[in-house]
Formats: sequence, structure tokens, C-alpha cells
Amino acid sequence: MSQAAIAKKQELVDLASTKFKEAASVVVMDYRGLTVEEVTNLRKQLRDAGIQMKVIKNSVLSRAAEAAGLEGMDDVFKGPTAIAFSNDDVVAPAKIIAEFAKGAAALEIKGGVIEGRVSSATEINALATLPDRDGLLSMLLSVLQAPVRNTALAIKAVAESKEEVA
Repeated sequence: MSQAAIAKKQELVDLASTKFKEAASVVVMDYRGLTVEEVTNLRKQLRDAGIQMKVIKNSVLSRAAEAAGLEGMDDVFKGPTAIAFSNDDVVAPAKIIAEFAKGAAALEIKGGVIEGRVSSATEINALATLPDRDGLLSMLLSVLQAPVRNTALAIKAVAESKEEVA
């Protein structure tokens, strides 16, 4: 193999390794059996959410994962592989891909990386069922407001009962 080809492959490995290191979450999927229209639709949904989807050779992905310090991903990089990188939202790629997979039986989540930790397909699917960041924040806010609201209602009830007595 020529030095130029080796340098080109090393550049691809370095680029993919950097993406693994910078990503908040990565979802690896098998897209075999999807039509061109379905893949285009999936890419558009991911792009709209700020997620990048790439099809990269498994040998490059294996070397990049190893360079990024991600052990145990060799089983995931078998067969046709597409990979989605999200630098901001941890939940979004899993949610979008899992939702898309409901309508496209050919799409299969093989595994991924969540905040620097290698995760199985089961963990990625579990992540997909969580509410997004805004949903979690609103749940937290309602939990924090509950004691104050209950105290205010109790004080109001006491005040109303004293008004009735007077």
C-alpha cells in the first residue's frame, strides 16, 4: 500500500477518533435494507436536530474507537454500519433513531457511546425512552415547586377558615 493511501486512512481514523472524543453521544446502527428515500429522510431528521450521520468503514471505526479509548466496540462494527454523532444533546440521536426504527423495521441499533462510555443497544433504546432535556427540566421544576405550592394552599385554607369563623 502506498504511503499516500496509508496517510489518507490515518487521517480518517484521526478524524473519527476526534468525533468520538467530542461527542456527547454516538449511536451505531445497521441500515441494511433501508431505501434511499428512508436514509435521506433519517439524515434530514438528524441534521435538523444538529446530529451528524456518517457511513464509515468498520476498520476505520474500530481503530478510531481504540484511539479514543473506547474498548469493546469491535462487536458493534460488523456489517453495514452508519453512525450518528451528537455533540450537544445526549438523548436526541437515540430518540430520533429509535422513533424512525419503529416505522422502518430494517433499521437496527447496534450500540453506541453515551458520555464517553460504551453502551449496548439495550441501553441506547432505554435512553430513547427518556424525555428530552427540556422535559426533564420541567419535571424537576414541578417537583421543586410542589412543597411551596402545598404550603401556599394550606395557608390559604387556614385563612379562609378563619374568615368564615369571623
